[in-house]
Amino acid sequence: MTAEQVLRPLPDGIGTRLRAWAFDHVDLAFGLLRTVKPILKVGGTVLVTRYDDVREVFLTDDAFPVPYRAKLDVIMGGCPFFLGMADTPEYRRDTAAMRKAILREDIPVRLAGAVEALAEEIVEQAGGRLEVVDELVRRVTFTVLSDYLGVPDPHGADLRVWATRLFEFQFADPGDDPALRADVDRMAPALRDHIDRLIAARRGSNTTGSDFEGDDVLGRCLALQRQGEPGFSDEQIRTALMGMIVGGPPQPPMVVPQAMEQLLRRPDALMGAQAAARSGDDALLAGYVFEAMRFDPLAPALPRVAARDHRIAVGTPRETLVPKGATVLAAFRSAMHDGRRVPDPGRFDPRRMQHEYIHFGHGLHTCFGIHMNRVLLPLMLKPLLRRNRLRRAPGPEGHLTKRGPFAERLWVVYEA
Repeated sequence: MTAEQVLRPLPDGIGTRLRAWAFDHVDLAFGLLRTVKPILKVGGTVLVTRYDDVREVFLTDDAFPVPYRAKLDVIMGGCPFFLGMADTPEYRRDTAAMRKAILREDIPVRLAGAVEALAEEIVEQAGGRLEVVDELVRRVTFTVLSDYLGVPDPHGADLRVWATRLFEFQFADPGDDPALRADVDRMAPALRDHIDRLIAARRGSNTTGSDFEGDDVLGRCLALQRQGEPGFSDEQIRTALMGMIVGGPPQPPMVVPQAMEQLLRRPDALMGAQAAARSGDDALLAGYVFEAMRFDPLAPALPRVAARDHRIAVGTPRETLVPKGATVLAAFRSAMHDGRRVPDPGRFDPRRMQHEYIHFGHGLHTCFGIHMNRVLLPLMLKPLLRRNRLRRAPGPEGHLTKRGPFAERLWVVYEA
């Protein structure tokens, strides 16, 4: 399956070209704003660009909650998912429940090896010429995580398409595209039905009465349900699995090829990343990949909506009243280039401190999979980086293209 099959076509108009141009020049605009107008109010929208202020927005969840509930209700059929919740007892119950099924020790024991092994197989079989977005990263991500979650492709459909389309609706559809909504109205109920059937089939196949229905997240959830643990009704299990599928696997095919593109632009950085991959220094390799992502992260900003009047940056010259109802854009891409907190931000430095990055949000709604991402994303590139004479494929296909916010295509060649 290629990007043409997974991603929706974009209209070929002036609006699409203007948005692409704006994305290409966003760092220039952010740099100017951080200096002259770090908190910019335009109508009902407030853009926050400095590191301290972005973190303040993320940490003040009672004033700036996430705005995800309405669309999550569409996807989940009205069943609440913790991504759309404030800091409530239900939020804490549901996140705690999932941490009993998605275990941190799974990362080194099960997931890291699976990711690296499949990536190695793909790179080896490609024979020296490989498309990074779909053939490598999307395939590795969905294969490994679908198996881990216990949610295979639906009969006659492809989880890569459903998850990516639902992700776009949830996080990258500010204009509420009716064509996308039509896709979601078809795919979301179908995914709910698919998981309901998996739950019923798994329960029906367990005729032994044991507490163990399979070593994956679905099996663990069903085992915890039979033990009477709170947070594991059929509806809660389905909603949590859908949340993991929609919020998780669509992201690596965006950010990992973008990191590869940034490395290809910097021969010294590429050489350093390859040396780390060949020597098995996974910590240093991660440093290269996450530093590369800093120059092209998942998005320019994350949205919040002011639940009440609140002043940002109190006591500073930039103190700003954000009125209730305003949309707040926390520009974490800009924050990671704010020299007040990120030393020499224009320099590529694979040995930066962890707190200099905000790749996975901050505060209450820090990405649930942050620990998984920190380990697995670099490993998706590791086998490719080990290859000799790794370079761009000749011509335009050797440069990363995007379709809206999604990475679309990047071909590389190497010594087979």
